[in-house]
Amino acid sequence: MEKRFKYQDESLSFNERAKDMVAHMTVEECAMQMLFNSAKVEHVGIEFYNWWNEALHGVARAGMATVFPQAIGLAATFDDELIEKVADVISTEGRAKYNMYQKYNDYGIYKGITFWSPNVNIFRDPRWGRGQETYGEDPYLTAKLGVAFVKGLQGYDQKYLKSAACVKHFAVHSGPEKLRHEFDAITNLMDMEETYLPAFKALVDCGVEGVMGAYNRTNGEPCCGSKTLLKELLREKWGFGGYVTSDCWAISDFHLHHEVTHTPTESVALALENGCDLNCGNLYGFLLQALQEGKINEKQIRRSTERLLTTRMKLGMFDVATPFDSIPYDVVDCVEHRALNEEVARKSLVLLKNNGILPLDTTRLKNVAVMGPNANSIIALEGNYHGTANQYHTVLEAIRSTLPEVRVNYSEGCHLYEYKLEDPGYAGDRLGEVKAHAEMADVVIVVVGLDETVEGEEMVGKDISGDKDTLYLPQCQRDLIRAACEYNKQVILVNLTGSAIDFDYGNEHAAAIIQAWYPGAMGGKAVADLIVGNYSPSGRLPVTFYRENHVLPEFTDYSMEGRTYKFIKDDPLFPFGFGLSYTDFEYSSLTLVPTVVKGGQEVNGTVVVTNTGEREGDEIVQIYLKDDEASVRVPHHKLCAMKRINMKSKEVITISFTLTAEQFMIVREDGSKGYEPGSFTVYAGGHQPDSYSEALSGRKPVYQTITLM
Repeated sequence: MEKRFKYQDESLSFNERAKDMVAHMTVEECAMQMLFNSAKVEHVGIEFYNWWNEALHGVARAGMATVFPQAIGLAATFDDELIEKVADVISTEGRAKYNMYQKYNDYGIYKGITFWSPNVNIFRDPRWGRGQETYGEDPYLTAKLGVAFVKGLQGYDQKYLKSAACVKHFAVHSGPEKLRHEFDAITNLMDMEETYLPAFKALVDCGVEGVMGAYNRTNGEPCCGSKTLLKELLREKWGFGGYVTSDCWAISDFHLHHEVTHTPTESVALALENGCDLNCGNLYGFLLQALQEGKINEKQIRRSTERLLTTRMKLGMFDVATPFDSIPYDVVDCVEHRALNEEVARKSLVLLKNNGILPLDTTRLKNVAVMGPNANSIIALEGNYHGTANQYHTVLEAIRSTLPEVRVNYSEGCHLYEYKLEDPGYAGDRLGEVKAHAEMADVVIVVVGLDETVEGEEMVGKDISGDKDTLYLPQCQRDLIRAACEYNKQVILVNLTGSAIDFDYGNEHAAAIIQAWYPGAMGGKAVADLIVGNYSPSGRLPVTFYRENHVLPEFTDYSMEGRTYKFIKDDPLFPFGFGLSYTDFEYSSLTLVPTVVKGGQEVNGTVVVTNTGEREGDEIVQIYLKDDEASVRVPHHKLCAMKRINMKSKEVITISFTLTAEQFMIVREDGSKGYEPGSFTVYAGGHQPDSYSEALSGRKPVYQTITLM
């Protein structure tokens, strides 16, 4: 095409080019760009494009890809630098797949480079099925990892985006799944500013290209048409300049379920007026009718189209070439990417209990029993929103490979959730085999948990919701654990879930418990290598593990009272930030400069960490801040800095960190922030500064006080 127009001039800004391109389009052509499966407009050089693509832990739903641990597992690494590398690999594979699909003129769903990831909703309630997609319950950890993920996904080129990240679901969204199309999440301004908004603000500040609204209402307004969230906060206060998309078919919920509008055109008008540019769904097919009815105007349509085309221009879709055009398909799930995947899986596993059985002394093993519904399950490795790995390593297969000279007996043990395995059958129809294997074995590895067929997003047409009704595992799995433990005291419990579980009988009777999340394609190998001691475990819980009898607030209650490590009222089963190691670390010489500060000042600190054990291992240094004299409700303490370090035996390392001025602010009931004179305590350690974490870990943090004038 002869270059005669501004939109074809690659020397101009993307905004200027997009504005000119839209000026050469009819309003009808513009409206057709605002559906997720946007139309071809040949006379200005626009090809078909489908915006819908997912990449929470790998390029999803489009064939072969590196399947990393699910997002909650990524969070358990407490390692933002590692998560940035993961996202960089995802964008590399995304570009490789995009290049391949473009070659074959495949413009279908999940084939683009606009990824609707990451999910930075706060995992406030352990029952939420989609909590596995998040980075856990803490706003600081979520923001830190979310920013790293966006940086890796969008790349480092000075001109073009490698891919376009989209943060979701804005803003107060975390179940229940069955109610999401009609539910109103009522929350106060203090919780909004303290818990629900900080991660979104951090990602906007770092330049995330897209924002997705949530299905539910927040304080009365549907999120995908919220004047408060989308217009006043996101656009005006935060200065967001990218594109906003609805969640899928969420705009039709305005009139069908929320009943804040009466007709499709009213719903379209509400969404567009408040800045929703793209419709995942089909309701923006009513844009032109809404225009004819006078509910919207042409300027609004053109404004949204300009934003959408600017994003596509940043991706280089209308330019002769980009730096990413030559990325070949053979990088997808290649050897180097699998090596990173294995590293991430290792760093995500959390050792919750160990009576000394781990690591196993393999020289004394002759017979090992591996059992459980997730022992040989590929589905349980994946989590939801996943791609298809070129090769999977289940726990069973990896144990066999790791112990080639040992007799490994396998029993599925039970169904994932039904009372019997065979049909016709009876309750516990495989427990006889379980007992026989347990009696013969030197050690028993029981691999339990859930998978995406029962834990995840709203499951339309099924009796289950995707959320959990209980923190216990299904009864059949609890019976399996009891049988194994009663017939063998050397039971290693491996749990594959995306959320907190109370292991019931296993809490006291299993010799060791490993929380493996949904650990990705290399997950089984990571589990096997941990068990035999090829590396020391280092993952930490990004969520609180509650006991089943813990009195949680109602699932529909969005107040943070009694929720998460910040506001919990009783000791949990396992606390946020907790995880055991095969070596020991000691903290000393915490220094803070200055120790007397004024509002607006940051504080620089150092702490000395020593690996006092006999093995090399990774430690997660966690820095917590406690406001000792606040006049308003504040957290018990809050995570303010973290650093993963690798240490040889007896090695000593000095870690530096910074506490930002904002971290010393209080949040008042009206949502305003400010400084309040008083005393603060800074803690440095490998876990939270509470007596329960100290008792579980056998370690104490060091601390110093700061006075805010």
